[in-house]
Amino acid sequence: MSDPHDSRASLFSKKGVSLGAKSRGAFARNVVIVTSGKGGVGKSTVSVNLASAFAQRDWRVGLLDADVYGPSVPRMLQLEDARLEWNDADRIVCAENFGLKVMSVGMTTPTPDTPLIWRSSVATSAMVQLLDDVDWGPLDLLVIDMPPGTGDTQLTMAQELNVTAALVVTTPQLIATDDVRRAIRMLQDVQVPIAGIIENMSPFTAPDTGARYALFGEGGGRLLADQYKLPLLAELPFDLDVRVSTDAGTPLMVSGRPEQKARYDAIAEQLIASGRLTAA
Repeated sequence: MSDPHDSRASLFSKKGVSLGAKSRGAFARNVVIVTSGKGGVGKSTVSVNLASAFAQRDWRVGLLDADVYGPSVPRMLQLEDARLEWNDADRIVCAENFGLKVMSVGMTTPTPDTPLIWRSSVATSAMVQLLDDVDWGPLDLLVIDMPPGTGDTQLTMAQELNVTAALVVTTPQLIATDDVRRAIRMLQDVQVPIAGIIENMSPFTAPDTGARYALFGEGGGRLLADQYKLPLLAELPFDLDVRVSTDAGTPLMVSGRPEQKARYDAIAEQLIASGRLTAA
């Protein structure tokens, strides 16, 4: 980094990203990526609340927002005004809230609405820097909120990190599952272990009338799980409180009702019970 106190100099520069296979992220006992191949399915919501579920178990948890072009994690954690800071060792200091250490490209820009007009090589280099140059400290779990697609960022993360498990998020509708299939195939091709499928925006029952609504269809997550012989870890119903909590910057795992928190707790429990994660 040419100037450790100039975020543009450090994150807009293109630096070498290859240190050998699975060489990065040794500071984390477990690395879980939350991916989809599709935008708008709720990866960030799942990432934030799953990370919070583990933090509430007294795990040391970091959350990396790897969605370079549309970072939303800072707002979801009341960190939208956070900007990069450096410690005495010239390493980037994580932002922190709700017991999570957080880093996002959204914290590198002069203002929250500054667009990142980057080629993929620069975007990938920035992600590598947010792994290498950030003072994460020892973590029990690093959760990475992946961007949409199956491109450079996904491939670099798979090659450079020893990923413990991938969680694949979908909505029930076919237009989503079409893209999610490609993400599953990519993970299989690069030999990243898949812990299971999470269906978001599943049908819900109206509390006042008892009527059931399937706004985005139903069964897409189960279809993928059956087709690729993967566990269906959760069917998270469409819930207005999710929108309210994310806009307010308070995770549902912090502000939600017991039955809402239980949905993410159950995912965490399944990951622990499966033996995929090394316990804190």
